[in-house]
Amino acid sequence: MNDSELVAALQRGDESAFRQLVEEYTPGMRRFARTFVRTHASADEVVQEAWLGVLRGIDRFEGRSSLKTWIYRIVANVARTRGVRDARSVPFSSEPSVDPERFVDDGHWASPIEPWHDVLASELRSIVAGAIAELPGQQRAVIQLRDVEGWSSEEVCNVLELSETNQRVLLHRARTKVRLAVEEYQHVA
Repeated sequence: MNDSELVAALQRGDESAFRQLVEEYTPGMRRFARTFVRTHASADEVVQEAWLGVLRGIDRFEGRSSLKTWIYRIVANVARTRGVRDARSVPFSSEPSVDPERFVDDGHWASPIEPWHDVLASELRSIVAGAIAELPGQQRAVIQLRDVEGWSSEEVCNVLELSETNQRVLLHRARTKVRLAVEEYQHVA
């Protein structure tokens, strides 16, 4: 079912369409909400409130974005208004720094984490998850959507209401911190 058919079904009150949407989107919504709130229980509450927002607002959905983007924007707004978004702010000067020689001209890492397949190992996944959990809120949200959920840059900008440049900077900072945590783990192991 495409977005317009799904929206029409939801507007008609089709419970099976809503159930299908809940089953498909809830796990990702919960992971995304967790980037704003400190506990899994709070993330669950955010998701529940967001689904209520979807039900209340589906008649006003105008299709200016994809249904998924609209729903995730509701999740982001609910999480922000709850006031439980990570309050830590890291001054720019305290951001970790990486030697510019570690990048090639196009801005990519000169040597990726090798072998990348090791990320599949449980212990290393735990290191990555822990590093992501420690990130400031916006960085955590961007890396969660881009690298964990596999969203496009455009989708992330739409959901988080960020400029492309800001999204790129947040993603770079987040990836740098995660990479440093992985490298520290690899040097200790």
